[in-house]
Amino acid sequence: METRQLRYFVAIYEHGTLSGAAETTRIAASALSHHMSNMEAEFGSALFARKPRGMQPTAAGERLYVHAKAILRAMAAAERDIRQAGGEISGEVSVGMAYSAVKAIGVSLAKKVLADYPKLRLSLTESLSGSTLMHLMASEVDLALVYNPPVDPRLKTEAVLEERMVCVGKKEIIGDTGDPIPFRDLLELPIILLRQGVSARAIMDDVGLLKKIEAKAKLQMNSVQAISGSLLAGLGCVIGTKLFMQEHLESGALHFRPIVEPELSRTLYICEMAERPATFALETVRREILELVADAVHIGIWEARLLSGQSDGRN
Repeated sequence: METRQLRYFVAIYEHGTLSGAAETTRIAASALSHHMSNMEAEFGSALFARKPRGMQPTAAGERLYVHAKAILRAMAAAERDIRQAGGEISGEVSVGMAYSAVKAIGVSLAKKVLADYPKLRLSLTESLSGSTLMHLMASEVDLALVYNPPVDPRLKTEAVLEERMVCVGKKEIIGDTGDPIPFRDLLELPIILLRQGVSARAIMDDVGLLKKIEAKAKLQMNSVQAISGSLLAGLGCVIGTKLFMQEHLESGALHFRPIVEPELSRTLYICEMAERPATFALETVRREILELVADAVHIGIWEARLLSGQSDGRN
């Protein structure tokens, strides 16, 4: 299998027709069809189902598309990296960040790249932590800031910081006091929780306690906007950080209480795919992210304990 065949395959997959792919690749549709037949013979599996109105990928085609995008992306990054060795940092780096990370350093990272690396193209994606990890695993981003990622040999991770979790909600829901709330009392409140699964892992490190919360949660959502609106409407409370709903806490619309017995925490990791080759651009952005996180913690924008540089036992 050749690189050009992968490019042809991706073009057909994304256009859905041989004619559309032919226009993009400037290769005759008959030649593209011939290449696909050769690939299918090599793999021993059909990659597309030929339909009257186009090409529909099979299960094998869907899987190959994920691999092909990662391979082509890595090859393009390698070419750029070698060309810029010893020169000005250039190329494209995509970063996925959990919602809280974007609030703390997203704009600062964009300003830094624009000011110091004019030839570097930064792509920044904001999502809930579980979705951010999926973007990384699908090779849609190069770096990801993720809370409590699962142990996976495909990932290279470094613990960056640890955050204390608090209970956030309206005073009539969580109490008009700043006193800490014991975990057992927290379970009696109408908790709004991130959807179960990978997203829910971002709430805290302790999986056992998380399962107790999941069992008691009244609502489960996978949208920051929906959670925010529900909190302001007095539908319940969330376990989060002060940064998560900072504007509403500062305005007095929402209130927070520390959680005790036990205290709850979560850990932020910077993650990348272990087998993906590093580039000068990627290393530069990674370094800038860690420096910006440290600055945000030191000046109080991000209330957390720095862990960057400590071994996390995951690599």
